[in-house]
Amino acid sequence: MCRITTFADRPRGSTNMSLRLALLWLTALFSLAGQAQNLDKGKEINSTCAGCHGEFGQGGSRGEYPRLAGQGAKYLESQLKAFRARTRINIPMYPYTQERELPDEDIRDVAAYLASIELPTKWPVFKDSDDALTRLTMTERVMIIPRVPGKLANGEAIYQKQCHTCHGKTGMGRGMFPMLVGQYTSYLKRQMDKYVKGDRPHDEEAIGGLLNKLREEDMQDILAYITSLQEQQ
Repeated sequence: MCRITTFADRPRGSTNMSLRLALLWLTALFSLAGQAQNLDKGKEINSTCAGCHGEFGQGGSRGEYPRLAGQGAKYLESQLKAFRARTRINIPMYPYTQERELPDEDIRDVAAYLASIELPTKWPVFKDSDDALTRLTMTERVMIIPRVPGKLANGEAIYQKQCHTCHGKTGMGRGMFPMLVGQYTSYLKRQMDKYVKGDRPHDEEAIGGLLNKLREEDMQDILAYITSLQEQQ
């Protein structure tokens, strides 16, 4: 005869474990629900950012505004707060990042939303049923950064020795450090120049950090290598 085991029949340790697992499951469930709600709010907040950075966070066509889509949420949060505190000087961004305009909760929401956006690096294959608007939207999301000239072997050697610890072996970023692959080359070069001049802090070393130790051609080779990484994504 089969006997149905109840919580009362189980050893006390087993019951406690079951309760803990149930609580963990409920916590994860509510966390996911909150995340979805935050993404919706983040999308709404992004409508303001879209004026410069694009509806899909793709940035300016010539790199005048950086790509934000796919960047790590922690990095985006840190930069928005740096604009607010003026530890990273960007006058146009300053008023948008003030607490009354963009409180910390909103920063987290818009950062999570932008981080969730995926931009393909290949042209879409359309179905016969796709209407004109669908096709236009699909093509607008494509993000292909042109290859730039440079010595790939030298760029790879320097990048994998000096840069991969923070930015990842494939340039996809890590934690507080930004994704480089898929970013506009002109924007990356502009930031490199700012690091070298000391207009923007790069790392924990002296002004400019490791970038000050590189030749101009070395930095160009790194950029060439980064654009080649896009084809591996």
